[in-house]
Amino acid sequence: MTGLATYSSVRNQSYDDLVVRYAPLVKRIAYHLMNRLPPNVQAEDLIQAGMIGLIESSRNYDPSQGASFETYAGIRIRGAMLDEIRRSDWTPRSVHRKARMVAEAMRGIENEQGRDARDVEVAEAMGISIEEYHQVLQDASGSRIFSLDELQEVGEVVPATEGLPRNRHTEGPYDGLRRDAFRDSLAEAIASLPERERLVIALYYDEELNLREIGQVLGVSESRVCQIHGQAALRLRARLKDWLPEAGDD
Repeated sequence: MTGLATYSSVRNQSYDDLVVRYAPLVKRIAYHLMNRLPPNVQAEDLIQAGMIGLIESSRNYDPSQGASFETYAGIRIRGAMLDEIRRSDWTPRSVHRKARMVAEAMRGIENEQGRDARDVEVAEAMGISIEEYHQVLQDASGSRIFSLDELQEVGEVVPATEGLPRNRHTEGPYDGLRRDAFRDSLAEAIASLPERERLVIALYYDEELNLREIGQVLGVSESRVCQIHGQAALRLRARLKDWLPEAGDD
């Protein structure tokens, strides 16, 4: 066997070993995401997408960039699953439309009043009852990832992306500055959320509790946590509007 063939064989074996070793990570991430997705989403679809992300990670990982393989692969796996979720968006167009209306109403009220928009104010601005408003929040939070997950598309902004090796061949200086500026804006927006919304975001993303577990911590129902999470996510979208791409009418 030539030296080149030997190197190729060893490297392929290394790829295989990484895929086998970290396959459980794919399932763990998939089932964690399942906690925040509608029941018609199949775990098998997420796992399949995640395995592709894991294989790509095993081929592209560069240890000289400083991040561990698990950190690097976890981000790639999760990203592959989120891409699959976005490609298979099960959310009715009416939910997207109403969610945008909530964000726009919040933004208008907060710009005018200089404080957090209240539930009743947003509902009144939209011309709907408070019960209908809460249903919009629940639909938005439960039907699709109206959340920090979705905001990742603007830049690698969530804490888990710290230390991710970057592609030095495709990323220019402006890209890094833009990502850093958006991360700062997102952190500031999260810090400015009302206390209960900020707590739900922290428990959901930092502590990785599901909605039921958060409800137990706060002493409220799972559906109420879903509403709070949806409101926090849409409030963030309202406050970060200048960073986000314009959405067309659905």
